[in-house]
Amino acid sequence: MARERTKALRRRVYLVLEQGPVGERIAVVADRALMALIVINLIAVALESVPALGARYARMFDLIEYFSLTVFTIEYALRLWGAVEHGPHQHLSPWRARLKYALSPAGLVDLVAVLPFWLALVLPADFRFVLVFRMVRFFKIARYSPAMRSLLDVLYRERRALFGCLVITMGMAMVAASLMHLAEGKVQPDKLGTIPDALWWAIVTVGTIGYGDVVPVTALGKVIATGTIFVGLILMALPIGIIATAFSEQIHRRDFIVTWGMIAKVPLFAELDAGDIADISELLRAKLVEPGEVIIREGDHAHSMYFIAAGEVEVALGKKTVKLGAGQFFGEVAVLKNERRSGTATALERTNLLALSAQDLHALMQRDPRIAERIKDVVEKRTGKKVDPAKAVGETTKA
Repeated sequence: MARERTKALRRRVYLVLEQGPVGERIAVVADRALMALIVINLIAVALESVPALGARYARMFDLIEYFSLTVFTIEYALRLWGAVEHGPHQHLSPWRARLKYALSPAGLVDLVAVLPFWLALVLPADFRFVLVFRMVRFFKIARYSPAMRSLLDVLYRERRALFGCLVITMGMAMVAASLMHLAEGKVQPDKLGTIPDALWWAIVTVGTIGYGDVVPVTALGKVIATGTIFVGLILMALPIGIIATAFSEQIHRRDFIVTWGMIAKVPLFAELDAGDIADISELLRAKLVEPGEVIIREGDHAHSMYFIAAGEVEVALGKKTVKLGAGQFFGEVAVLKNERRSGTATALERTNLLALSAQDLHALMQRDPRIAERIKDVVEKRTGKKVDPAKAVGETTKA
């Protein structure tokens, strides 16, 4: 029995630290608290390097460091303990699963973020230089930030293309360095007398930095430099374009998956096949509303219905109020009956909505009688009145 409780606790700790159940409050709180602590650490490291501030607030900086060290050590120990709950590692023995985590990039970052500081406390004072590893804690943010995780995924996925860009750039730098050495090696022997010396100028120029410490003085050298600059602009644009395009696709893919999952859970579309859900996903428009913002107002014309992707909305219908959460939808009755809004919907928290226009809803109903039938059922349940699907389609056209 005790063993089962320990296993359940370990599973719970793993899910909280790894943001398992989406939207679980304790996981979100832990996630944000650790991110805030990392940011505080980075700010403290920067401010402590200022002599006046470092001397004046030394005690406060020490408290921040010791508190952070304790928290990150406990976090590392809990992650190590819960590593056996990681899906791909569950078939391994406990010590092998923990070793897998410890040797993973995330595990090494977690270890480097705490181990040097414990060593600094017991080893001689000249070992204190390891405190520079405090900046390593910045990389822990990638664990808690979806945007950074997406960017790292993009960099890894496009690693071959980016490596190709690096090879081409270095090759161009070598060619430019060789040409500049031939053109000005005798004129500026101290700066361009050898190809390795000229390589510094080439790298700086191809990288479009241009420090100005080495500049051509002959006409031929200036022509070579001009060509190198233009080629450098093109070469620098290549990796930026690759990363930007891949990152955009990554975000679109992630949003599509979220939208797909949300649509599939809506009773209105529960039995649609993958092709229909994909078509609906293309028709939805994302909208972000802040807490307290009115989404639809009683008496307004109905142009769209809304699906809640994340957050919570309160719908006031006269004296009656209804709270709707993720996966639910509202605003369809007025759209289908071509009437003005009968209630007011207000965001209770920061909410992500997906809007479907009346015209697009009409097209879906005409294309798939099943959707028209389900809409009829939904409207009848919410209004208590019988609705003819064909009439609902016609009224949607007017809207």
